[in-house]
Amino acid sequence: MFQSGFVSIIGRPNVGKSTLMNRLIGEKISIVTPKAQTTRHRIAGILNGNHYQMVFLDTPGILDPAYKLQEKMMEAMQAALRDADVVLYLTDVTEAPEEVQQRILALNIQKPWVLAINKIDLCKQTAYPSLESLLAAYDQLAFAPQIVPISAEEGLGLDQLLQALLNHLPEGEPYYPDDELTDRPLRFLVAEIILEKIFLLTREEIPYHTTVVIQSYQDKETLTKIRAEIIVSRESQKGILLGEKGQMIREIGRLAREEIERLIGRKVFLELFVKVRPGWRENDRYLSSLGYTA
Repeated sequence: MFQSGFVSIIGRPNVGKSTLMNRLIGEKISIVTPKAQTTRHRIAGILNGNHYQMVFLDTPGILDPAYKLQEKMMEAMQAALRDADVVLYLTDVTEAPEEVQQRILALNIQKPWVLAINKIDLCKQTAYPSLESLLAAYDQLAFAPQIVPISAEEGLGLDQLLQALLNHLPEGEPYYPDDELTDRPLRFLVAEIILEKIFLLTREEIPYHTTVVIQSYQDKETLTKIRAEIIVSRESQKGILLGEKGQMIREIGRLAREEIERLIGRKVFLELFVKVRPGWRENDRYLSSLGYTA
């Protein structure tokens, strides 16, 4: 019997959804930063076992949308919920069990689902003195069909989590060839890498007013030449991204280029330009052109 299906990873921002998917797949598919809302798109990571193919869908963290971009992000999350064969609701040890229960009830999940509690290695830093006491609090509420404690960062509990998901995965043929790791093209991954560096290097509102568009991607004989535009909302944000004497944009480019080179296994010439597009986060047509669709 071969099993194949889609597992949507749902949860609030910063609980470790992208870290978990990357750990399970064994490669960096989703970008990861300490900042909330790093993941904006639904991204598939494909895990192939001897008798199964599990397609994980990493999703934006659950939030109350404040502008059109965030509305699109929540539409992507809802679409992943609809498309799932199994839902993996991911929380962490910092979130109270009662809050988790309320969030899950609000989602009205109509598919088989599993609750995973991430960051168990940090349990002693929470209101619960031990993992056992935290699990006891969940047991008292008795709302989750199955709870699996894990640490995506440390790789703890992942075999148990995979088995719990496999128990609900339907029979079927694989959706993707066994050598594919994601459904996203290379240009998308490159844009995400550049955006990740912006999230890591800039502060306050800058990352949330920024997106990245790959204008050209050319494989030359000895290197790959990439031209990318960093889109911002205001002139002041452009100045911050460029930095004094261009220092910030050079550092973003250096870090992004090094990671892109590791990804594709060849030299990269990366050109970055900053362009001001006022109101891009509220423009339906522009957001659709950037791939923000459910």
